[in-house]
This record gives sequence, structure tokens and C-alpha cells, in this order.
Amino acid sequence: MTTASYIFLAGASRGVGREIANYLTAQSLKVKALLRKEATAAELEAIGVQVVLGDALNVSDVERAILTDEPIHAVISTLGGLPTDVERPDYSGNKNLIDAAVKAGIKKFILVSSIGTGNSAVAVPPQVLQTLGPVLAEKDKAEQHLIASGLTYTIIRPGGLKSDPATGNGILSEDPRIVGTINRADVAQLVCRCLNSDRANNKVLSAVDRNMMFAQLELPEFSLD
Repeated sequence: MTTASYIFLAGASRGVGREIANYLTAQSLKVKALLRKEATAAELEAIGVQVVLGDALNVSDVERAILTDEPIHAVISTLGGLPTDVERPDYSGNKNLIDAAVKAGIKKFILVSSIGTGNSAVAVPPQVLQTLGPVLAEKDKAEQHLIASGLTYTIIRPGGLKSDPATGNGILSEDPRIVGTINRADVAQLVCRCLNSDRANNKVLSAVDRNMMFAQLELPEFSLD
């Protein structure tokens, strides 16, 4: 990527998205973030993020943020709904981002999804699938829309998320059976490494901490180098 181009980030207000914003700005990369509410705008601007207020569920807001004269190298989306949301953005918000990225001719789209989505449903217990089924179905629709879009994509499915500092032990695997937990800061590091890895192009990868796997399967780690 050129130093003049931006990484466009959706979901930067909290969780993995906030960790990605921290990581990218620490690398002196230019970040533009779509924020639905102004509450966290000042905090993000303080670390150098260019904030655009808008709702991912609104097509015109998304296009206004992405279809600009400022070049965008890649889009990263960590969009996910809260239990209190009337309409969750897991599919519809991500669909708007993907469609706008196609219009803008953006090089790469990284979608943070979840273990339990698609063929990784085999990794999680039936009771979890029953509880999270509607959410995982929406995430699966977003994954399928991205794969069909023609964009160069990377889909990362983290396991259970924790808020502790990065351990540096986050790993990626193409094996959908892998399951475990991982710290949000480690997911952020893996996502950011995928930005400039051609090996990650058009891959669907599960992400866990190698020391927090629930079953010690002999699984090959996916190398980004």
C-alpha cells in the first residue's frame, strides 16, 4: 500500500475494531473509521484516526464515507450487533460496506466473523449453535456475500474473545475444526498482518491462541509469510 492511502475501518468504537485502530495508528498507517455515534470519536481522533460519522446500515452513509477522492487501500470490518440492537449489522451493514468497496475498486476486504460460522459450525457445541444460531446465520450471509463479490478477501473467524493484553500466541488455521479463545489484541495483530500478506488473499481462517485451544488437535498453522 502507498503511504497516501487509507485503511477504512468499520467497528472501531469497541472490541477488536478498537484494538485494530490502536495497532494501525501505532504503525503510522492512515486510518479512516465509520462511527455510528460520536461518543468515541474524540478518543479515536486523539490517536490519529479520521472519523466519519454514519451508520453502516444506511447505504448513503457508507458510500459517502468510502466513495471519496481519498484513496482507500483496504476495508476492515469487525461489525457485529449488540443484544440490544433492533437491527443487527452483521449481514446488512457488512453488505453495504462490501458493495461500496466494489464500487470504489478497493483492493482488499478483511471481514472479522466468528468460529461457528459456515463450515466451522463443527467446532462448537450444539447448545452454542442453538443460542447463537441467528447471529451466526447473519455472519454466514455476510461471508458468502463477500466471497461472491469479486473482491480480494480475507475472512477471519476468531474463537471466544477475551480483553487481556496481547500474548503474541495468536494463530490462524484453515482447519474449520479448530476452537478455543483468543485475546482481542491478538486478533487485531493477525488482522493487520493479513493486510499485506498475499498468502491470506481469498482465505477463510479461524483464529485462536495456541495456548487456549479447547482440543489439542494436530492442526497445521497457517503461515502469512
